[in-house]
Amino acid sequence: MPSPSPRIVPCSEAALVVEFGDTIDEAINRKVLGLDRAIAQAKIAGIIETVPTYRSLLVHYDPLALSFAQLSAQIEPLANTVTTEPGSRRCWRVPVVYGGEYGIDLEEVAKARGLSPEDVIRLHTGGHYYVAMLGFLPSFAYLAGLDPRLASPRRREPRAVTPAGTISIGGVQAGIQCLAAPSGWHLLGRTPVRTYHPGREPVFLIEPGDAVRFYAIDPREWAALDQAAEAGEPVAELVAS
Repeated sequence: MPSPSPRIVPCSEAALVVEFGDTIDEAINRKVLGLDRAIAQAKIAGIIETVPTYRSLLVHYDPLALSFAQLSAQIEPLANTVTTEPGSRRCWRVPVVYGGEYGIDLEEVAKARGLSPEDVIRLHTGGHYYVAMLGFLPSFAYLAGLDPRLASPRRREPRAVTPAGTISIGGVQAGIQCLAAPSGWHLLGRTPVRTYHPGREPVFLIEPGDAVRFYAIDPREWAALDQAAEAGEPVAELVAS
């Protein structure tokens, strides 16, 4: 359940954290993202960066410009009156090649959940996800909204390397992995979409608060879409949420 009042605590001599709860909960996350927007609009002098998570907001600030007490005093009323409605939410339609070499855990997940691979794809593409936070890697998107029938404990033995573009699930979360990296999540497929591309504007394609829907594509479509994405095209489509 959402916390009745936010808690502001120091994180270091140059950062503080505003905590709204201690669970993965959409209502809590909406408050986090709402406060992030409110702080951006307030343009508080001395704030360097804000980092939203599932349940809290990290605020980096210049301790030579203002103190923890001074910043807390400005943030507290914003946190207590935060607007949780995101307004017009962007919705991204993201192509995925499921199974085979692109999603080596698809059949294992299906078997563990008592489903067919086709059922897993149907449930995964039928989900309405929202980006709760970015983290771990540049633009790794943590998605809430996974169908409970697909929820799977993380792997007992994480893999040292998993491919860029991996579409995976871990616990009750879904994810879009932007770069090759270690992972203990289950790999269902891959997308050619670059959620992070240092040579493109914007560098980060998908942001916290955005919505995501997945759709399956044929492996034969991969090469052309991958080439387009590498050239800087978004490949993912913006659609009505």
